[in-house]
Amino acid sequence: MSYLLKVIQKLKDLEQTGIPEKLSESLADRIQAGGIIYMFGCGHSGLLAQDAFYRAGGLVPVKPIFIEPLMLHQGALQSSNNERTDGFVLSYLEQETITEKDVMVVFSTSGRNPAPIDAAMFAKESGAFVLSIQSLYYTSSQESRHVSGKRLEDVVDAVVDSMVPVGDAVEERENLDTKFGPVSSVLGSALLHYLMANVMDVLLSRGMEPPIFKSGNVDGADDHNSRLIEKYKGRISF
Repeated sequence: MSYLLKVIQKLKDLEQTGIPEKLSESLADRIQAGGIIYMFGCGHSGLLAQDAFYRAGGLVPVKPIFIEPLMLHQGALQSSNNERTDGFVLSYLEQETITEKDVMVVFSTSGRNPAPIDAAMFAKESGAFVLSIQSLYYTSSQESRHVSGKRLEDVVDAVVDSMVPVGDAVEERENLDTKFGPVSSVLGSALLHYLMANVMDVLLSRGMEPPIFKSGNVDGADDHNSRLIEKYKGRISF
């Protein structure tokens, strides 16, 4: 089976699992109340945290938390070390205005490192609804690195299981002891946009027009997007 077919099969597995309606409703509740959706991740999970931001066809009230020392462009090795350091993110998170009206989505394939766990705990203490997109396959085999001994799924309000295999990769060959072909990005992105689409459907069912960006490459989009940016610019830097 090719890499693409393996990804397709995993996407079918995720579709069968689905996302609980109550979870989509919880996010819709907060958008209707004027809240925004924060997103947090480190390394490649940080790319997922940016994936729904300022996105054509995506919700407008989305704010990734940019912490450059956790991003790959400032040094991948240092980023990994920072992600594994208890308390590293707290001074950055304290600069955010997370409230009880908001949502925090935390991306972490393994769910074991301190930075995403600290981010989830901080957001919960701020009153936000916190959910993770992570793989629960790691739960039984990979212990927490957090000082509390807790894993990410222990501290969030809800978990969306990405079902990424331990080690991420899905391809293996004879005479090669290391698997290759990671799937966490494609599965995480698909789950994220699946969740966002469900939230939009809930808002529509309640009679509210979801705040959705139009593609800037389509005529007439600039005026539409400018009106929505004006509404949220007090909390999000576009």
